[in-house]
Amino acid sequence: MSAPAPPAVVDAAPLPRQEEVLTEAALAFVAELHRRFTPRRDELLARRAERRAEIARTCTLDFLPETADVRADDSWRVAPAPEALNDRRVEITGPTDRKMTVNALNSGARVWLADFEDASAPTWENVVLGQLSLIDAYTRRIDFTDPVSGKSYALRPDAELATVVVRPRGWHLDERHLTDADGTPVPGALVDFGLYFFHNAQRLIDAGKGPYFYLPKTESHLEARLWNEVFVFAQDHLGIARGTVRATVLIETITAAFEMEEILYELREHASGLNAGRWDYLFSIVKNFRDGGARFVLPDRNAVTMTAPFMRAYTELLVRTCHRRGAHAIGGMAAFIPSRRDAEVNKVAFEKVRADKDREAGDGFDGSWVAHPDLVPLAMESFDRVLGDRPHQKDRLREDVDVRAEDLLAIDSLDAKPTYAGLVNAVQVGIRYIEAWLRGMGAVAIFNLMEDAATAEISRSQIWQWINAEVVLDNGEQVTAGLAREVAAGELANLRAELGEEAFAAGNWQQAHDLLLKVALDEDYADFLTLPAYEQLRG
Repeated sequence: MSAPAPPAVVDAAPLPRQEEVLTEAALAFVAELHRRFTPRRDELLARRAERRAEIARTCTLDFLPETADVRADDSWRVAPAPEALNDRRVEITGPTDRKMTVNALNSGARVWLADFEDASAPTWENVVLGQLSLIDAYTRRIDFTDPVSGKSYALRPDAELATVVVRPRGWHLDERHLTDADGTPVPGALVDFGLYFFHNAQRLIDAGKGPYFYLPKTESHLEARLWNEVFVFAQDHLGIARGTVRATVLIETITAAFEMEEILYELREHASGLNAGRWDYLFSIVKNFRDGGARFVLPDRNAVTMTAPFMRAYTELLVRTCHRRGAHAIGGMAAFIPSRRDAEVNKVAFEKVRADKDREAGDGFDGSWVAHPDLVPLAMESFDRVLGDRPHQKDRLREDVDVRAEDLLAIDSLDAKPTYAGLVNAVQVGIRYIEAWLRGMGAVAIFNLMEDAATAEISRSQIWQWINAEVVLDNGEQVTAGLAREVAAGELANLRAELGEEAFAAGNWQQAHDLLLKVALDEDYADFLTLPAYEQLRG
């Protein structure tokens, strides 16, 4: 069969140095990935909808009977971790703009999650120039001076830099700027993976590392199987040894929590671990059990800590599963952004972050995430205390953990209720995040927290859930569409007063307000906020 034509770049203004990323050979590789794997991707997206309908009908989930033999088989393990991914005690996350690339690589963290997904709004500029940032980092051409601040950024010596693990977009997102001969968009996941792998796989191998990935939004072991097929083909196609690619899967959907072992099994030649993705996990619970009534109503998002019984069941099962199979267990995000002006805010927040990281290290996690370089030393202390000179603690098998299906679904075990302040916060975060996203910013500091698409998703989902479950708040008010509109109008007025008329008019505030209300109030619940938002994203 002849090779497919390279995808066409459409609706995109030329970018500086784009020819270094969008080479004919790289686009031909992406076209082959699209031809081979997009049809199966489409089938799996349809399967998601079928499974969601089944959950709506039964209001329950369980471990899969058809894969019981995989779970029962004690003999299999994932491939041993490569040296560059053996010690992952602190990982920093962030988008792939040039400033973040230098700061993350220099941060002292062992791993940088270079994010094309939730921390990056998928403008064509972010997609292409983000790839260029990584190429320039590996060739040490990324030193630069910020034209606004005048501050210079330069990479430390190679031995001091974090190992890069790239997070491509989820299976559900398309890249509208790259289309095949029929005008069909290429999945964003294949664009992000394909361009990065094509340009950097051999370069990374030569440097003693490899092409490593975080896989987001996975909902089943069949989706992990598709990624494994992509990895096998990509390695064979470029003449790279199978098993060179390594993937860490984010367990950030409730359905994936019931298939952790199967996901590792499907990727076992390429698997390096699982991660506990807190906000998307809560979003997934709301999305899948939104018809389940009061039993599945979540309180204010900040009241759902990792010590909640159903969250503890999820994280302890993750550690046990990973260590039983020889994989790394990576903990959740510390999203606090230190304040330059308020030492008291920092003191309280640092104590919470330290307690969170101490708990994760004590529970057996091998590493954890932070969102800001100032948190790297704090998280490092927590894991250094437990790990010492060891690179991980996979020998802690956590055989004391026994998690049942009902434990993962015990949402009503949390002793907290929705509040009016929680509704206001959900509206505030939703509007402020969406406005920034529409300007091309995917990671946004709001109220001293680094917010990304996952936190916006839980915000709008909670509004939707509280309205549809007829929740009564702590002040005695029932959450209705009218109340949500009233709170949103108040937030818009506050922003106008805070920013001034000129700055307010220059932003996307009304557009963000309208989009939040659409995805929070529409009876037809949008699977992902980013799908309707992408239609409005310029660039």
